[in-house]
Amino acid sequence: MRKNNMFKTIISILVVSWSVIVLLPTFQLNQQQKRAENYYTDIEGNTSLTQNDVKAALSAGNLELQVRDNHVEGKGKTVDEVVESVDGLIKLDEKIVENEPKSIKRGLDLQGGTYLVYEVDLPQLLLNVAKDADVKLDNALLIIRQRIQAEDIDFFETLQLVFAEEQIRLNRYFGRRSDSDDEIVDQLKKEGEDAVERTLEVLRNRIDQFGVSEPSITKQGSQRIVVELAGIQDVGRAKSIIGTTALLEFQMESDPEVARVVLNEVNRVMKKQMAKGDSPVSDAGSDSTAVQARLRKDTEISLKDVFGESSILEETDGSNAEGSADSTVLVDQDVFEDRPFDALLANLGGDIAVPTKNVRTVERIINSPEVQSALPQEAEFLLFNRASRIGEQEYYRLYLVKKEPEFTGSLVSNATVQMGSQMQAGKAVVSMELTGEGAKVFSRVTGANVGKRMAIVLDGKIVSIPNIQERIPSGRAQITGMANIEEAKDLAIVLRAGALPAPIEVIEERTVGPSLGQDSITQGTNSVLLGLALVVIFMVVYYRLSGLIANFALFLNLVIIMAVLAGFHATLTLPGVAGIILTIGMAVDANVLIFERIREELRLGKTVRAAIDAGYGRAFKTILDANVTTLLTALVLYQFGTGPIRGFALTLSIGILASMFTAIVITRIIFDYFTNKMTVKKLSI
Repeated sequence: MRKNNMFKTIISILVVSWSVIVLLPTFQLNQQQKRAENYYTDIEGNTSLTQNDVKAALSAGNLELQVRDNHVEGKGKTVDEVVESVDGLIKLDEKIVENEPKSIKRGLDLQGGTYLVYEVDLPQLLLNVAKDADVKLDNALLIIRQRIQAEDIDFFETLQLVFAEEQIRLNRYFGRRSDSDDEIVDQLKKEGEDAVERTLEVLRNRIDQFGVSEPSITKQGSQRIVVELAGIQDVGRAKSIIGTTALLEFQMESDPEVARVVLNEVNRVMKKQMAKGDSPVSDAGSDSTAVQARLRKDTEISLKDVFGESSILEETDGSNAEGSADSTVLVDQDVFEDRPFDALLANLGGDIAVPTKNVRTVERIINSPEVQSALPQEAEFLLFNRASRIGEQEYYRLYLVKKEPEFTGSLVSNATVQMGSQMQAGKAVVSMELTGEGAKVFSRVTGANVGKRMAIVLDGKIVSIPNIQERIPSGRAQITGMANIEEAKDLAIVLRAGALPAPIEVIEERTVGPSLGQDSITQGTNSVLLGLALVVIFMVVYYRLSGLIANFALFLNLVIIMAVLAGFHATLTLPGVAGIILTIGMAVDANVLIFERIREELRLGKTVRAAIDAGYGRAFKTILDANVTTLLTALVLYQFGTGPIRGFALTLSIGILASMFTAIVITRIIFDYFTNKMTVKKLSI
């Protein structure tokens, strides 16, 4: 084999191998989702829960508790038999969650789900931020609202026009007396954009309640938000949960002594479960500070091997779905025998932390009925909302906090990002302002808890946990310790989101049923197969053995396209399927040009080897020109098009690049291999 072909062969093998490896999770996920549907059907049929409720409880880690509370007697299975399905679904869901980020994502038109477009109510926003609002302002805003509803015009242009018609100066209600109308409009635009950013943060937290693995929440224009919930058909519930105000709470961290007692109690419950209650169980270690600051000796072990047959985590007999593998956790074996719960945890700067791989397992433990009954009524475990990376491992911090909040986000009037001074010079800090009532509450709380930490909790997840350094009577406080300016901005948005300055309203909603999505998949698949079959038949009939080589390259082309979609986490939509169908027709175009050039060279009397060299060499420029112009068109469509157009352009772009590679490189390698290994006097073309 020639040297240049050796390099091409190695590259080709690497590309094909990568494609197969990347596509493997997609094939596994399809099988796992089919098995999961059986579990969903079983649970739905024996409880009052809907599939959406099951998914939400599964995501929250309290599915078993929900099933026990909502089991319906007389539907066929006992509660213990349904719990077996719960255990099987949890095991399977952990594998699904592991494979989903690595698989091809399907859009709403293929999977079904809910599509919502929200718009910030700008007239209400202006009414909320206005100074000395009166009837005249109400009437002006009503006129503005009516005009923008009647025709598609810019809100702020209409604002200036109406105020001019009514002979009202903007600085009467907004900004300072010295501000011009243009300056005030700029300020109000920023206020509107800020409201959208706050709403985005709220929605991202709210969407977690659905258990949707790949929700899409994007900003559209200056005042709209698009929410796509794949797999969720209950649009009423989606609107209900998304539309509620964010629950921002300030909860004090429990005392270390309480945390130590609680950890000991969780360890004791787990040891009792592991022992199946057959024998007396000694108290779990004398000290569950037990998540000590030392190097963990982690071992990855299956849950069944670690926790035995009677654990609150194990998969009970008969629930093991065929072909499903045991889930695994990272366990510190040095402390597991004495403190099994601590073995799942780590110490991060004095805080309790959970390796990312163990998060779902730990959530299930702390939400299990056995552990919940053992916990004190006034305390609860909460996870930090983002992971911290230490070396190659990621950890989520876990805190025990007092369940009753000291106060809520309704007492926060504003929060801004500033650059610190003195000890915090050059670092981003968040300045928080409270209402009059909030200042009184904050003064009392900070005075009674100097030296302790207060968790800022948004919808059940801790977003920050600052230390109280002194009593703060002024109603103004600074939160320090931000890693960077972006983290400070996010926290400020969360604090301001406690009381949104403007409501949001649904201006568009669509629900794509799963049957419609399945019909789209079926029709799209049939279209791809039909187009593929026609091209394959034509190539074999017209170009004979050479046509078979082109068809093999076409098959690899499809594999590479799907692998790129999976590898770069792109979303496959119905227009994307159309792009793939078009690619199939175009994919053999390069080979047609090459084969026709080879035929011409053979008719001129050249040898097979010389004809192949000339065919590929002389057709290359034409192929390159044709594909580059098409690629440029696809890139323009992707850059300036909307959702469906972008989906079509994406698959078309990938297909063009993949087809050039398979048609020019792969087929050339095959031709060279046969002509080098054997004496070919006549080419089947």
